[in-house]
Amino acid sequence: MNLPENYIPILIQAAVALGFVLLSIAGTHLLGPKQNKKNTVKNDNFECGVEIEGNARTPFSVKYFLTAILFVLFDIEIVFFYPYAVNFREFGMAGFMAVLTFVAVFFLAFLYVWKRGALDWDK
Repeated sequence: MNLPENYIPILIQAAVALGFVLLSIAGTHLLGPKQNKKNTVKNDNFECGVEIEGNARTPFSVKYFLTAILFVLFDIEIVFFYPYAVNFREFGMAGFMAVLTFVAVFFLAFLYVWKRGALDWDK
């Protein structure tokens, strides 16, 4: 099998990466803590001297995740204003109308979200 010369560095890099991964996995097994099946209290989670109480997997309200997604959506909108703010003189009236259209679409989305009650925490 004849490989072109420009593939050799790629193969070397892949071999080094694979070797590093295998060395890391072997190192964690050799140097890491050994499991002691007899002492279950030692293996329990410990948080600031407080004993474990209840389940850590309590469900969150969907409103929390919805608010986080809406924040990211409307926060990203602000990022798109930066190129316009830097070059607003060069864009002229056509650029201004494009930004107005962009803002109008997001404003309509905001009104829709508000009307659907996604921002009301009391419901």
